[in-house]
Order: sequence, then structure tokens, then C-alpha cells
Amino acid sequence: MNGIRDRCGGDRRVRGGRTRRVAQLGPIDVWVNNAMASVFSPVREMQPEEYRRVTEVTYLGVVHGTLAALRRMLPRDRGTIVQVGSALAYRGIPLQSAYCAAKHAIDGFMDSLRCELIHDGSGVHVTMVHVPALNTPQFRWVKSRLPRKAQPVPPIYQPEVAAESIHWSAHHRRRELWVGAPTVQAILANRVAPGLLDHYLAATGYDAQQTTEPEDPDRPDNLWAPVPGDHGAHGVFGDRASASSPQLWTSTHRGVTVGGVLAAAAMIVGVALMRSASREQEGFARQIPSDATR
Repeated sequence: MNGIRDRCGGDRRVRGGRTRRVAQLGPIDVWVNNAMASVFSPVREMQPEEYRRVTEVTYLGVVHGTLAALRRMLPRDRGTIVQVGSALAYRGIPLQSAYCAAKHAIDGFMDSLRCELIHDGSGVHVTMVHVPALNTPQFRWVKSRLPRKAQPVPPIYQPEVAAESIHWSAHHRRRELWVGAPTVQAILANRVAPGLLDHYLAATGYDAQQTTEPEDPDRPDNLWAPVPGDHGAHGVFGDRASASSPQLWTSTHRGVTVGGVLAAAAMIVGVALMRSASREQEGFARQIPSDATR
């Protein structure tokens, strides 16, 4: 599978880029939307134009990309569109209101699109991959008003974990893929006890998103334009980041996992039945008179 990157832009720019890529590489089989911008800031200090910009990049970037992909995939009745999400699509956290709102919007957009594709009997598949906190360079160029440097909420994973999950989702018809135990915990906790989670995040969410180092208020950020240079895929949290996710393996090997659970359950039931039968035999033997055995 050949792949190529394209910067996020307006619908006209995305359509133009799509046309050039098709001419270079041929029909589009997989399209991955991963546009994002964020602002680390309390709501009371946010500016309206900052909300607009984060929405344009993070939410509308996905919409424009999806529309561009659909224009090529629908006539062929095939293709997969992968949206990169996170637990924040289900659960907002303090200090990232604009980003969380955009991720929620993507989730709603996906639900609507998925229903329409099913209604039309389309062969185009859409999926959403909810990734955990990742060790990427974006925490050093994201716009921030926090007193200390921003960080991903621990536990942190290397970007290869996200890449593996995206690649897997591009080749399997799964509605969603939750990656990492923290993602699963956050989504399920919000379904069960959202009010309790409000208070938990109010108490822990501020420190969890900051290191102990003071932030430089004058450093460049990428809210309005890319930060110059190639910063690679990895951030500065490598010594604290995990290169694998047992939960991801479990989620992508459901057959093996279910089979193992059923086998273990059958073994436990079998042992319990054998012990029960043994106890019954012992009790029956004690009830037989001794002279009856002569």
C-alpha cells in the first residue's frame, strides 16, 4: 500500500491535493484523517478565534478530508476511511476544551456518515481509532497558557502503538478500535459515573497535563502556521513511554482472546464437576454398611 502525507487545508485545497495524488499513485484504497490543533488553556482565557481555528483544523480538517475521499471511493464502491480519535472524543478534560469539543464533533460526524453508508449499501467502510496519550513532538509546539510545560497524560505510549492500530484498522472492518488501557478506562468510566469523573479530573487533570519545568510564554506554536523544521515522530518523553499495548493485542485478537477465555472457563467448570463427583462418591461410600462389602 503506497501512502503519502498531505497538509490540512480548506476543501478546495484538499480536493486539489487528492487529484494530484490519484494521478501519481492511482485509486485511493485507504484514507487516514489525523489533522489536529489544540490550545492548552482554561476556558476563561480562551479567545473566540482560537476556538474557531482549532475547530477548522481538527474537526473541519477531518470533514474536508472525508469528503475528498468519498468523492473517489463512492463511485468505485470500495475503500476505507480511518479517523484518528482519542478518549477525548467521549470524555472532555480540563485545559483542552477546544480540542475535546472538536473530537466530540468528529465522533458525531462519523455516526451520521456511517448510518448513511449502511443505508446506501455502500462498500466504503469508515472506522475510528481512539488512541491514548502519545510521545509526539506536539507538546513542545502546541499553544499553551499553562505555567508549566505541557505533557501527555500518563501513562504514555510511543507513536508506533498508534501507527500499528491505524494500520490494523485500515485492513479490518471494525467500527471502532480503542487503544490502550487508559482509553478503555476513560470511556467506560464516563459511561458509568460521569459526575464522579468530573471531580476526579478537577483534582488530577491540571497536574497530569504539565511537567515540573516552567513554560516559555514566548516560544513559537503551531496554532496559525506550522513550526519550521522536521521534528520527527517522537517527543521528549521516550523514557516514560511504552512501546507496546497488551490491550491493543487483546482487542485485535478477539478470536484468540475469546477462545482462551472459553477454554479456561471450560477447564474450571470441568475441574469443579470432577471435584463435585469425587465428593459425592466419597459420601456414598461412607453410607454403605461395612458388612455389605464382604
